[in-house]
Amino acid sequence: MQLTNRKKVVSNKEQSFAERIYFPAIIKGMAITFSHLFKKRPTIMYPEQQREYAPIYRGQHVLKRDDNGAERCTSCGMCAVACPAEAITMESAERKKGEEHLYREEKYAAKYEINMLRCIFCGLCEDACPKEAIFLTDKIVDAHFERDEFIFGKDKLVEKMEQRVDVSKRQTPEVLAFKKIPGLKHNELFTEKLEKGKKH
Repeated sequence: MQLTNRKKVVSNKEQSFAERIYFPAIIKGMAITFSHLFKKRPTIMYPEQQREYAPIYRGQHVLKRDDNGAERCTSCGMCAVACPAEAITMESAERKKGEEHLYREEKYAAKYEINMLRCIFCGLCEDACPKEAIFLTDKIVDAHFERDEFIFGKDKLVEKMEQRVDVSKRQTPEVLAFKKIPGLKHNELFTEKLEKGKKH
């Protein structure tokens, strides 16, 4: 019984002498190879040359600070829950008196680690963070020889104030507009809180 109208007749014709010695096929293959010598090379001579990355490229993570230098992360665990690879681990701690310039909120991440061997750079941690503390940058993760060196702690993740990381391309216009609204606690800096306390 014929199920479809598609059929192909298989031919068992004998090969010619030229086909049996494979010489024409070899010549044809070498001609194709030789033609590539005169074409532009697609190879990028890294690191002297680098490709342009798309704005949505997701590379190494960064833990952001606010304008006063305080860490934005409150160790809520939303990023760790959202991570499908379970690459993020953290330990929470309570902010002590006098540490307001170090941490934005009363709770902070005393330990924050990302296993770069597990991470799939999906960006779900970035989407889940309510404090805009973690972002994926356009930086390529460095290569290492030991597995332990791929566990990135706060020493590699928290941005330095003298080397701020621009993440504006990864923020939506709505978020950028929200951050400019005065009076919201989310946008308030510790220095502004002190000034309010002095007035009252």
